[in-house]
Amino acid sequence: MKIAVDAMGGDHAPGAVVLGAIQAARRLGIGVTLVGPTAVVEAELGRHAVSGLSLAIAEAPDVVAMDESPLAALRRKPRSSIRVAAELVARGEAQALFTAGHTGAAVMAAHAVFGLIEGIDRPALAVTVPTHTGAAVLLDVGASVASRPEHLAQFGLMGAAYAQALLDVERPRVGLLSIGEEAGKGTDLIREAHARLATGPFQFIGNLEARDLFTGRADVVVCDGFTGNIALKVGEGLIEAVEKMLREELGAELVSQLGSLLTRRAFARFRQRVDSAAYGAAPLLGVAGLTMVGHGRSTPEAVENGIAMAARLAEAGIVGRLQEGVRTARAARADANDAPRPADA
Repeated sequence: MKIAVDAMGGDHAPGAVVLGAIQAARRLGIGVTLVGPTAVVEAELGRHAVSGLSLAIAEAPDVVAMDESPLAALRRKPRSSIRVAAELVARGEAQALFTAGHTGAAVMAAHAVFGLIEGIDRPALAVTVPTHTGAAVLLDVGASVASRPEHLAQFGLMGAAYAQALLDVERPRVGLLSIGEEAGKGTDLIREAHARLATGPFQFIGNLEARDLFTGRADVVVCDGFTGNIALKVGEGLIEAVEKMLREELGAELVSQLGSLLTRRAFARFRQRVDSAAYGAAPLLGVAGLTMVGHGRSTPEAVENGIAMAARLAEAGIVGRLQEGVRTARAARADANDAPRPADA
């Protein structure tokens, strides 16, 4: 197992990325190839004890900055770190890539290098969100800002396959994010997507309102990338605000020593449940190569966990499972369309 890591991607790169990669190599015992300017990566590695770890460097002289136009940057910088990392996976020199860099550049590089799974027209970023009962998969959260109804139906199919692999749910419940539970609620996109999802080869439970996102009612929540990105950022902001308010209340109250200990333990458990760094990265579903995209603000812990998630999904053969799931669904739909109707008999 070897993971290609974009060493230059993220707000805190290369320091946080290199340290997270070192921790992942040490804890998981896997190989990590750090992609970026060799001198820069070597300097970061020199700050740490790395003897005995399976770490390599792949030269990539260019970097796509977070504020650059991804299409223009990738054209000007064909040897950017994200592009080179994708090429390592395409050549079989790594089983997955991880980046905390520019999301748009990651999507475009993966699409260009790997291509799309047959039957999928648009990739989707799938994040894992905490719920009352465990976790759920939310997609798309920003791979693209505009989608058509058939894309949302494909997101439902990929999300169900991903939830089976990640959450060990035999029959994932798939819901569609809308402004009301009724099938007729929402935009034209949502209403037509609802009709398509209702005939999909998975357990579709209908529309979900935003308040249901964290209840555990659905294992997979489908939406377009614009809506999903806003929902994700609102959730992250709310969690940070609640955490800050809890800390203020714990510090303000004059409670007993035992009570303070218990509340702080409860707070620590709460933080662990909602910490996005626990998963570290979101897979870009639909491309024919395993691509993991982390938060731009990723800490070393988040990078470590993102690499661990990449290794886990590579071992699970998630790309192959998605390909098989799409093939099976298309075959089932074709058989249903070819079946004689009562009127024909």
